Amino acid sequence: MAEQIRQVRPPRGLSRLLYRFPILLYKVGLGRLLGGRFLMLRHRGRISGRPRYAVLEVIRHDEAEEAHYVLAGFGEESDWVRNLRAHPEAEITVGGRQLPVTAEFLPVADAESEVVDYARSSPYAARELPRLIGYQVDGSEQGYRELARQLLVVRFRSREG
Repeated sequence: MAEQIRQVRPPRGLSRLLYRFPILLYKVGLGRLLGGRFLMLRHRGRISGRPRYAVLEVIRHDEAEEAHYVLAGFGEESDWVRNLRAHPEAEITVGGRQLPVTAEFLPVADAESEVVDYARSSPYAARELPRLIGYQVDGSEQGYRELARQLLVVRFRSREG
């Protein structure tokens, strides 16, 4: 079972500055310190058209497809999600490598599979991540499927080949 236990909004004010600190690491060339577990997304603002940035946790990297999967913890309320809905062409930086990508929002069945696989491969992170975004998951496969139905999984597929 997965249930929302409190309403958590995307960070604002001082907490937003803290959440955005990893962007600075990437911009000064230290993104490699975060390894392949995180990526920096460079996307276009849906209204302004200006470059926007977000650092996101990678739940899976598919080397064969050159695709990176991330979980949108705040779902449709995330600015980066709304921006990608308007402009799916973006760029990611993983480690020290930059890739032009297209953002694809996974259908529910695929999102469920990704979240369940993530829970199996990273059990500690899969237990803690829901708490940070206001959810309680009982640790069962069904619980992670329910969580995936309430959030979004985004695939960034390389446009390089």
